[in-house]
Amino acid sequence: MVRSQAKRWFEAGCFENAVHDLRLLSRVQQQRGGEPTAIIIDSWTLQSTPESGHRAGFDGAKKGKGTKVHLAVDTLGHLLTLTTSPANEQDRTQVEALCHNAQELAGGMLEVVFADQGDTGDHALEAARKSNIELIVVKRLDASRGFVLLPKRWVVERSFAWLSRFRRLGRDLERLSSTLIGFHFVAACVLLLTKLRPLFG
Repeated sequence: MVRSQAKRWFEAGCFENAVHDLRLLSRVQQQRGGEPTAIIIDSWTLQSTPESGHRAGFDGAKKGKGTKVHLAVDTLGHLLTLTTSPANEQDRTQVEALCHNAQELAGGMLEVVFADQGDTGDHALEAARKSNIELIVVKRLDASRGFVLLPKRWVVERSFAWLSRFRRLGRDLERLSSTLIGFHFVAACVLLLTKLRPLFG
């Protein structure tokens, strides 16, 4: 019963709409424009389970099967949109969908998208341009070693860290990718409500 009700809420976009409204409130509270002009995109890989294994791919870097979750956040780390793909799929294949969806949500205000080296190439540049967004790849210095805080890119990494605190998102436990996406928006709602708690008294 609970699962079927959650599925209806996901299909109706209830949590996506809530995240959109809460993001606006949070940005205004922090004296930013209601809609962002820049986003940061990246992906993380969730280990597959027997429930989700039928749509998983093999991630050579992680040495395991899983699902990639591709995120687009604003410069404050607020979630705008996300997509999923098998873990063996290149990040650049999701640039067009992320930019298109984010531009629609931002009311055409987006100008720049920051990405990592996985989104290098003419295909990714052109995919972003279709939504009138300039793609800027933030590269790691060749001489750097160990952990390096990269400009802009650290914001989306922090968003992944926030989301990883939710046990439901520790692995891909869902049969449907739409359900996995839905639970990311649930987590984003919780994070935004926590941030806005002083505003609501």
